[in-house]
Amino acid sequence: MKSNTVFRWFLALPRPAKRVLAVLHDGFFCGFTVWLAVCLRLERWAAWSPSYTPAVVGAVGLALPLFAYFGLYRAVFRYAGWHAMLSLIRAIAVYSFVYMLVFTVIGVPGVPRSVGVVQPLLMFLMVGISRVGVRFFLGDLYRRMLGNASLPGVLIYGAGSAGRQLASALRNGHEQRVVGFIDDDARLHGHTVDGLRVHGADQLAGLIAKQHVGHVLLAMPSLGRKERNAIVQGMRPYPVHVRTLPGVSELASGKVSLKDVQELDIADILGREPVLPNGILLNRNVRGKVVLVTGAGGSIGSELCRQVLKCAPACLLLVEMNEFSLYQIHRELEDALAAQDGPSPELVPLLGSAQNEVRIGAIMAAWHPHTVYHAAAYKHVPLVEYNPGEGLRNNVWGTLVCARAAARHGVQSFVLISTDKAVRPTNIMGSSKRMAELVVQAFAAGAPVAGPAGAAATCFSIVRFGNVLGSSGSVVPLFRQQIAKGGPITLTHAEVTRYFMTIPEAAELVVQAGAMASGGEVFVLDMGESVRIMDLAYRMVELSGMRVRDASCPEGEIEI
Repeated sequence: MKSNTVFRWFLALPRPAKRVLAVLHDGFFCGFTVWLAVCLRLERWAAWSPSYTPAVVGAVGLALPLFAYFGLYRAVFRYAGWHAMLSLIRAIAVYSFVYMLVFTVIGVPGVPRSVGVVQPLLMFLMVGISRVGVRFFLGDLYRRMLGNASLPGVLIYGAGSAGRQLASALRNGHEQRVVGFIDDDARLHGHTVDGLRVHGADQLAGLIAKQHVGHVLLAMPSLGRKERNAIVQGMRPYPVHVRTLPGVSELASGKVSLKDVQELDIADILGREPVLPNGILLNRNVRGKVVLVTGAGGSIGSELCRQVLKCAPACLLLVEMNEFSLYQIHRELEDALAAQDGPSPELVPLLGSAQNEVRIGAIMAAWHPHTVYHAAAYKHVPLVEYNPGEGLRNNVWGTLVCARAAARHGVQSFVLISTDKAVRPTNIMGSSKRMAELVVQAFAAGAPVAGPAGAAATCFSIVRFGNVLGSSGSVVPLFRQQIAKGGPITLTHAEVTRYFMTIPEAAELVVQAGAMASGGEVFVLDMGESVRIMDLAYRMVELSGMRVRDASCPEGEIEI
């Protein structure tokens, strides 16, 4: 208990006080190693002699400034690694050259010439061992004294560079205990990396039981989505919470910190790599132009605004009827612009409903947008079933208002955000979106429009989404809420399947579709394989660090 108190006292000292202690420590060893070098030369314990004073003064006067110059007093000792040791080697190398030149080559009366050779070697050993000792006692040993064994256990999946950096970051903290590595390379199994043992995936069950492992961190940022999916599937039987690191581009600096660890992306359920956008198409209708987004505060509209902003428009008009949603997306985009260098596009938050013909017309007359993305819609199927009149008014009439205003005011490109539920619709929401599509296609076919500009001046197109992961109309937020409440997760049918796309994919598809359109087309993203909603529910439970309660696992926490 007393040693624990000493450690806490030392760690609580301010940085200047610790530097003073380090300087005094090194100064002591300068004198001590001179005396020790003399004793080795005489082959006996020699009494101190005033004739050795020049050697001590020379050692102190030379070593301490060199140590300061090479950064030995800037390093945090309990985190010191090979970089600190290399700095010490460089400092001692310069010190040895000068010290030997003075006390061995030139010579000083009363000081044995061998001192100039032996003392720097002893100095390196003493200072180096003391640094390693401080690193051990204030680092690893102190963490054990704090009760490291009681901390939650963590396994790192991947013993590569990212895994080692992550292990170092975790071991320097006090929140988690790194148990070891899991790696698929059988050649590494049984070996140690940075003092941590490398295990095979087949040993996971034993490690969880013995080491109380609660988290597995995937430290393989170059791994594809399918491979990550396979790893998560292999961990399905175990009660562990899976998290991951960002992509390779985000690790380009070679630095990994604890804030880089994220929840495993729910988009991993897609079973495919994300669809990469075409940069030329992204820029064609956006760069340097005035762009208007209706429903800018919604999940799709807000992501659309983020993607548009990356393409450097001249002006981005945010049209939203909900004040708080408009405030949130406007503030977020302003913060994003503040972090960028160079000229920033103009951001204009505009309160207004897509159903208000006067307001929409006034906005387009004032700002003359080149491109309009119409994302404003009611898309919650049950709510629209309860409110069919409002659903039709917003989805159909709102589309008519915006399309007519776009045609009247010479908008070059008008893109309607629709849904795959508009195909053979079975509910009012899907039917309303299909009617909205017919409105846009009528304008594309040349329906007459009163005003100075005819419909032919505007290119009308439609983009149909599948189920967008994480959007406000998706099952994902609903499942998250049900899991947070302890379940159960509710499904309409165990075998229902859906195609999914991510919100960024959806927003990029809209921008590219508008650039590709020649008039009246309906664009759809190739979304790969369909996903069973039951599998989605299972995966979300697992990513939450819990298990599904079923016949094979009656002790699970969440029932479906």
